Amino acid sequence: MISWYFFALLALLLMGIQRFFYKVAAEKKYPTEWVTFSFMATVTLLSTGVYFFQQHHELNIIWLMTMSLINSASFLVATVSHIEALKYIPANIAYSIIRLNVVVVAGFSIFYFKEQISLFQGIGLLVAVAAMIVLTIQMRENTKKTKQGRRGAVFILLALLCGATASISSKFAAMHVDKLAFIALSYLMGMIGSLGITRALSYDKAKKKRSAAMGLGVVMGGFNFAGFYAFLYALECGPLSLVAAIVGMHFVIAIVLSAIIYRENIKPAGLVGIFLTVISIILIRI
Repeated sequence: MISWYFFALLALLLMGIQRFFYKVAAEKKYPTEWVTFSFMATVTLLSTGVYFFQQHHELNIIWLMTMSLINSASFLVATVSHIEALKYIPANIAYSIIRLNVVVVAGFSIFYFKEQISLFQGIGLLVAVAAMIVLTIQMRENTKKTKQGRRGAVFILLALLCGATASISSKFAAMHVDKLAFIALSYLMGMIGSLGITRALSYDKAKKKRSAAMGLGVVMGGFNFAGFYAFLYALECGPLSLVAAIVGMHFVIAIVLSAIIYRENIKPAGLVGIFLTVISIILIRI
């Protein structure tokens, strides 16, 4: 039997590639609402189709509806905030700070699920906080316009908190409901919700790029469906704090791809922040 660790690593790879496409959407200035809608519609269709070809347990409707609603709302806000943050802040900073939602997830799993925390894991949490401080300082130095800095910081905070909520709700779903049904319903709700975000976003939309934006969303959806299913399987078999910490490393893939393809410079402070972030993940999973 394949271990939860393998599926956590698989989710790390697939979600890392998918997160890089957030940067592509921001760089191409694609309308966020259409990228998000197409992305979530693709996952909904894939999970629904696979659901009818798989054996599954009897559905727990109450848990399914509750967890799907919480997950879809939090993930939608996290996705939109993530893409919007990248329009104001370099990818190496944004990805690193947002990834620190693992600290929130680890704290919840320790207090709620009574998962034991070692000395190294405690040190890892402190190192993660240090990484956030270093990266926040660099964000202020790199941002020329104060207004953009504040706006980017708000989007990053939303992405961090909502990302943590999505991970925690996924753990409950993996424990109590059918994974494919959860993915299908959660993303269906998110898809519907994405239709209402157009007026909420202040960024100038380019209607001519709608087709390209939806095409990118389809690609993102394929990677996310496979990655999210692997993530849920890992959560079903493994501890939330460790799985979340491993999958949280996906930001490294996105940063490397952004540096290679878009030639984003990673300054010394950014390297220190990224290094501390990686160290925090290693310590948290010990």
